Amino acid sequence: MILVVGMSRPKEYFEGAVPSRFVGRAERMTGHPVLIAHYSMVTPDWLERYPLRAVFIEGFGYGWQDFDVHSAVGLWDFLHVVEVPLLAACGGHQLLGYAFTRDFRRIKGLSNNFIRRLRPGEPDLAPTYYPGQFAEFGVFPVQIVKRDPLFRGLPKTILVPEAHACEVAALPPDFELLATNENCRIQAMRHKIKPIYGTQFHAENWSDHYSHGERIIRNFFSLAGLIT
Repeated sequence: MILVVGMSRPKEYFEGAVPSRFVGRAERMTGHPVLIAHYSMVTPDWLERYPLRAVFIEGFGYGWQDFDVHSAVGLWDFLHVVEVPLLAACGGHQLLGYAFTRDFRRIKGLSNNFIRRLRPGEPDLAPTYYPGQFAEFGVFPVQIVKRDPLFRGLPKTILVPEAHACEVAALPPDFELLATNENCRIQAMRHKIKPIYGTQFHAENWSDHYSHGERIIRNFFSLAGLIT
């Protein structure tokens, strides 16, 4: 079973937010069922309650100042004990950056780590998102700096979808850098001991023309023993 953790606001999720198309892609790719759960529902007990083989944490489109950190304490606990392969994308990737540097029980909230302000004359690619902030919106090149099974069969430079104005400001102590680009240093990271991955880009949103993300997702499910 694959667990997909939704990161939308609780009100949006429980009023019927539509899950990403990744759910269908994952089921077709692996032949295994997908369990969808809001982040506020996930606790370490889920590792015993369900036969989880892999975990995917989605991104989201709101600011960290609106993230209810207290409702994510169970997820924080889960992240520190999970042993099955886990991949977190975009906002989920940033969540890993926070979760492995801060104790969610001891903080009141989180704030945005913007990449940088726009330079004079630089176009605003997302004027309704965070005006005045630089954002990666579209398909961008990313350089692999450390070979890892997640990138098996891929060239040194991959092309992947991006949609973010924030980033992981610094590597958590137990993580290593896997990929980078000129805009955002931490494009991909991995826990040094556990199979926990974060990618700032959206590998799960691959297209026929930009298919490197599909290879990454296949490699992830291969790590989980769900496909060969």
